[in-house]
Amino acid sequence: MENRKTGVRPLSFTQPNEGVDEVIEELLDRAGGIQHRALVREMILAALKAGLESHSILDLKLMNTTLKEMRFTAKVFGPYRHIRKVTVFGSARTPAHDPIYAMARDFGRRLAESGFMVITGGGPGIMQAANEGAGPEHSFGVNIRLPFEQITNPVVNQTARSITYKYFFNRKVAFLKEADAVALFPGGFGTLDEAMETLTLLQTGKHNPIPMVLLEEPQGTYWVRWIRFVEEELLSRGLISPSDFHLFRRIPSVDEAVGEIAHFYRRYHSLRYIKDSLILRLKEPLPIGAAEKLAQEFQDILRPEGTIRLEPPHEEEKDEAECGRLIYLYVDFNRRDFGRLRQLIDAVNGA
Repeated sequence: MENRKTGVRPLSFTQPNEGVDEVIEELLDRAGGIQHRALVREMILAALKAGLESHSILDLKLMNTTLKEMRFTAKVFGPYRHIRKVTVFGSARTPAHDPIYAMARDFGRRLAESGFMVITGGGPGIMQAANEGAGPEHSFGVNIRLPFEQITNPVVNQTARSITYKYFFNRKVAFLKEADAVALFPGGFGTLDEAMETLTLLQTGKHNPIPMVLLEEPQGTYWVRWIRFVEEELLSRGLISPSDFHLFRRIPSVDEAVGEIAHFYRRYHSLRYIKDSLILRLKEPLPIGAAEKLAQEFQDILRPEGTIRLEPPHEEEKDEAECGRLIYLYVDFNRRDFGRLRQLIDAVNGA
């Protein structure tokens, strides 16, 4: 229905837009090779609707830059989706002579040797150390434009796997969307922000479970004191649950940290929600009777009368390339306690 004040007919994502849908379809045809046309149509309509509705050029600039930055992010990471990646956070101010710098460099090297790629913020300090260890061929740098401090480090500068963002929120999406694990070294406000955002996403199930390791020297106090604060100020007040402590682990050794990440993917491959079921995809079978034991041990996070059981792949899974070689463990998860879900995955890997 036409808006009487403006004389403009509103656009709809779900209803026909006479005279507009036809032009969009023609545009898609002319561009050629467009994948997932229905989604691209909605993106075009969203842009048109924004142009109709937004009177602020700043709003439109933000939307425009965000779409372009996320499009480029997908382009850069797309060819490497089959390789697991570890996002490394830490201070840009850590000097090269600091033992933590050497630890981060060794961590990057060991990750690359174990078949992982490394994602950092692309800047100096801990970020450069992890990129140095992994080497440019195993590194991504997702930098941020700042008026100070944050220049792209020489390892990833001007490589095909370097991105510089205008907006922090787009950069954060790249850090975590592409990560199969997160490692944090001591750092400032930015590092703590990234730690808490990662934990929030893991705790609420907005990010699939991944290892989150907190690294420092054996005698280090940075993460020890941070954990003490979480225990004394958050847990003691009932602001978090005891099981939330299973979402992360302080580790004072590079080898142990790499082992923690690798072990998470020993049997576990990935997960997916279909209707009311959580499906854990496994790379190898469970021992006989293990599913029944898991159902007993983790009854507290199952829906009433829920089970944990092995079944054939769901119909919606059968178009996946790896479907034929994976094992499917169905979990009637209550979608509340994601710390306990992490424990379930650990138990699956240890069975």
